[in-house]
Amino acid sequence: MQAEIITIGDEILIGQIIDTNSAWIAQQLNAIGIRVKQISSVADYPADILVALTLASGRADLILVTGGLGPTQDDVTKQTLSAYFDCGLRRAPEVLAHVEAIFQRGNRPMLEMNRKQADVLEKSEVLFNEMGTAPGMWILHKGKPYVIMPGVPFEMKHIMQERVLPRLRNLEGRVPVWHHTLLTAGIGESFLAEKIADIEAALPPHIHLAYLPKPGLVRLRLTAIGEDLEKLKQETQTIAARLEERIGNYFLADRDTTLEQLIRDFMQERELLLATAESCTGGNIARLITSLPGSSSMFEGGAVTYSNAMKQALLGVNPETLEQHGAVSEETVREMAVGAKTNFRTDYAIAVSGIAGPEGGTPEKPVGLVWIAVAGKDQVVARKHLFGQDRAINIERSSAAALWMLWQLLQAESDSNQAG
Repeated sequence: MQAEIITIGDEILIGQIIDTNSAWIAQQLNAIGIRVKQISSVADYPADILVALTLASGRADLILVTGGLGPTQDDVTKQTLSAYFDCGLRRAPEVLAHVEAIFQRGNRPMLEMNRKQADVLEKSEVLFNEMGTAPGMWILHKGKPYVIMPGVPFEMKHIMQERVLPRLRNLEGRVPVWHHTLLTAGIGESFLAEKIADIEAALPPHIHLAYLPKPGLVRLRLTAIGEDLEKLKQETQTIAARLEERIGNYFLADRDTTLEQLIRDFMQERELLLATAESCTGGNIARLITSLPGSSSMFEGGAVTYSNAMKQALLGVNPETLEQHGAVSEETVREMAVGAKTNFRTDYAIAVSGIAGPEGGTPEKPVGLVWIAVAGKDQVVARKHLFGQDRAINIERSSAAALWMLWQLLQAESDSNQAG
């Protein structure tokens, strides 16, 4: 069974909001064996919506629509669907009572446009929405189910989980799909592809390998499609084991995770503490760590020392080091790491100093030059990086490189301690 997701709203097409609904819906469908054929976003124009529905009906077995169900004039989805399905609208009493109760609880006056929220397609079944005023609708048209839902994410998710997914699980034609993800770091996508080319070439037709790169990391996702889910799991696990062996030191994890999650888990298990000292990354490394639940057990704190004065005051960097070598140098970043580790009383510390751009570079120290140091229990390691001209990408790549260096040092010192 194949599905298409249609999101409606000018705010998506002009970039005012990001379409997170489609990604979430696709994950839910994939988990129950329904493949997403296409995702489309269209403006709040009846003609565009009609074209999207017509095209979707020709290539998908299931169509899900979100957005445009509000009470204002720019929300035209219901009227357009009425034309597409060639049916009128009816006012659902149970929905109207629900909307009236919401306004009464808030002691707010109720307008006629609010009452129109209870209008649903005559041919549809109501998908009740306890979380808001716009109900969802399920309609069978020419043998295909159409699921209509509001665009507000928490309302859409509620309707999907409570009303839609239980019905979809009973539909025929679903084929099991299994994803097995591996995480790699420290190797570029093209080098990785060359390294595992023969394994990829030997994959059976029902298993596909995808490369999902981001700065400093590459995910490998094996997707298997077949009738026997347990067999798919066994097949992908066997292939994953071969990939892990071939990838070697660049391999991080045999699951869909992030480098910062691996670091958090590793340090939690060993009761290790981390601090950060950031200049050009502006606290982004600390943000990545603290966005994870449970990070307080291993992260003590961080300092964003943008100026030389703060590097001296908060991290104890020697003024002579700054004068002789500059803020973006191996000598300075080493002292930053040691200072953070000492002042925060941690086992490990990351330090980053660089020229993120687009300005501030010189022939000797161009934009994109970044020095990273990691202070561990037994040693301090530092590495020079030369990234590009884009400020945002430089920050992201610096953060990924710093976490990778920390992970490498954690592994090295752990292995050394075990050997000792």
